[in-house]
Amino acid sequence: MSSTNGNGHRPKPKNVLGGELKFCCMKPLTGFYRDGFCRTGAEDRGSHTVCIRVTDAFLAFSKSRGNDLSTPRPEFQFPGLVEGDQWCLVALRWQEALEAGVAPEVVLEATHEAALQYVSLEDLQNHQFED
Repeated sequence: MSSTNGNGHRPKPKNVLGGELKFCCMKPLTGFYRDGFCRTGAEDRGSHTVCIRVTDAFLAFSKSRGNDLSTPRPEFQFPGLVEGDQWCLVALRWQEALEAGVAPEVVLEATHEAALQYVSLEDLQNHQFED
């Protein structure tokens, strides 16, 4: 089966609502491919597909699980996250945070449809971020 759309071009990534995947964030630069989108591919073993709105509670939870997202790591051009930032999060980490009662809000239009392999649309919708 071809991964193109029939005219030689790859189809545009879809979000969890079935529309075109929207941009998540440039500052800080996010996404597995560091292009601001929560795109995924074979190289992305963690499925960095959920566009979240970071909270202090989530940052503390993530750090307690061994994934410190708040400390700057200049060697990786990573400024560290603060409350209010948007970030492409590993889908299973979001599910883990949900089960712990600290799931951050989600930008549905910027969350890749591949996240639905790990989390339910209903749970994502129940945590939708609204401007």
